[in-house]
Amino acid sequence: MSKKLRVGLLLDSYELPLWEYVLVERLITASYASINLVILNTNQKSGKGLLRRAVSNWQHIVFNLYTRLDAKLFDVQPNAFEPKDATELLDGVATLRVTPVSTRFSDRFSVEDVREVEHYDLDILLRFGFRILRGGILHSTRHGVWSYHHGDNRVNRGGPAGFWEVFEQWDVTGSILQVLSEELDAGKTLYRSFSQTDQRSVHRNRNNYYWKSVSFVPRVMRELCAVGAVDFCDKVDERNKEISAYSNRLFRAEHLTNWKMLKLLTVHCLRYIRDMCARTIYVDQWTLFFNIKKDVFPVSFWRFKAIVPPKDRFFADPCVVQRDNGYYIYIEEFIYRSNKGHISVIEMDQQGRCKAPVKVIKEAHHLSYPFVFSHRDNYFLIPESGSTKAVDLYECVEFPFQWKFRLRLMEGVEAVDTTVFYHHDKWWLFTTIVENPGASDLDELFLFYSDELHSTSWTPHPMNPVVSDVRSARPAGRIFVHDGRIIRPSQNSSRRYGFGVKMNEIRILDEKEYEEVEIQSIEPDWDKRLMATHTFNHAGNLTVIDGNVRRRRFF
Repeated sequence: MSKKLRVGLLLDSYELPLWEYVLVERLITASYASINLVILNTNQKSGKGLLRRAVSNWQHIVFNLYTRLDAKLFDVQPNAFEPKDATELLDGVATLRVTPVSTRFSDRFSVEDVREVEHYDLDILLRFGFRILRGGILHSTRHGVWSYHHGDNRVNRGGPAGFWEVFEQWDVTGSILQVLSEELDAGKTLYRSFSQTDQRSVHRNRNNYYWKSVSFVPRVMRELCAVGAVDFCDKVDERNKEISAYSNRLFRAEHLTNWKMLKLLTVHCLRYIRDMCARTIYVDQWTLFFNIKKDVFPVSFWRFKAIVPPKDRFFADPCVVQRDNGYYIYIEEFIYRSNKGHISVIEMDQQGRCKAPVKVIKEAHHLSYPFVFSHRDNYFLIPESGSTKAVDLYECVEFPFQWKFRLRLMEGVEAVDTTVFYHHDKWWLFTTIVENPGASDLDELFLFYSDELHSTSWTPHPMNPVVSDVRSARPAGRIFVHDGRIIRPSQNSSRRYGFGVKMNEIRILDEKEYEEVEIQSIEPDWDKRLMATHTFNHAGNLTVIDGNVRRRRFF
């Protein structure tokens, strides 16, 4: 599809929340789309003062007060819901003012209004306003009405967005882009993603995944333009071929009466007090665990021995190198006092006896996740240095202690836990990227490739991000081959940061396609003191992981 997609916007007003404004701004400058129509809802009730709104909605006063207080206590920047006037941004775009026929929950366009919309010959309508849409407007464009549902429609339909996940302590919060149908939140899914649920704040929870979802529309539109309408529709049908029966209750804001909210808030506050008491009594410290065994799998983690750091620091992100009948474990060594990490190495012999860590790379900024690999009889290291918005390559001058900066592979990108893999005469670079400020660095895995390692021009994979799921996106160690299968360890940060490790088999890896499937889930259940484990690496007979160990603070 060579021509631009013709897009219409369904709005309640020109004042948009910031995340919608940024998305509209992105579409206006896009090479793949043009905004040709704004459909403005004129069926808006006049505003009321705070006191009158409270009196008229007295059954939900506690919910409204909580929402305001939550936004103040957990203020985030950039705030996805900060209002911004889009009048100037959309100046010159045709406007159609519509008064829909409204029932209790839904809006219908008149036959005349639907015909007027059809006159603009649109490919897509984006719904940022109106209520639940029914009737002819759903079929007025070539590819339907696209709408966000900020929740996982397989387990959570209705609203408020991001609320029930927090108060019912769900591990993840889903979000989808869908083509609307007559059935609530049951249209064809165009894009699906999952984020870690913020267990403290609804406002902070929503802010994270609303910012991430800004990219959904551009990604799907670019795919539509790249493959063409026929192939695109076939792919969408393939993604939606499974039965989507919904057996959970319908979540409604109107159910959040004062009494219901008081009960929910009581439990929520008690959880917070419990966690604060735990922080007073206990301290969590990342520690290394290792096992020397001929076979990597199967692994019994309860057999692993610990390398315990001093109380003033933690050890994490181990990456193992085998050389000269010994092992070298490169780690992030984080000093609490300086609040900054550097890269160190621990020497270990074949019997598991190890020396104290030696600092090998220190910068003015924080360093972690030392990814070490060999190439042409030399060793290279890529540390995480996300605060510099760059991916840097270091070369070993004298193994194992002396390293020098060699090349900046990427810049202007907030990338974490970069992992490279040589396959089919190409270098493949896996890294987690924050595409939109305000979003999490746990959720989305991006893939790039190059014919040469020493390159500053890495080609982005057309399916980027190849994973958009906090349960398996972020890299957790070296990609390896086991029994002929390519295995990519990844972090599962659903329950908390770095909660567990997923083993994913890479089924397809080329310049056009990427596919992986989960084959194993590793959770920190073998020791009651463990809170998380988020790195898996091995070389030779040595396997090393890290674990977040909870210890008593004072006794």
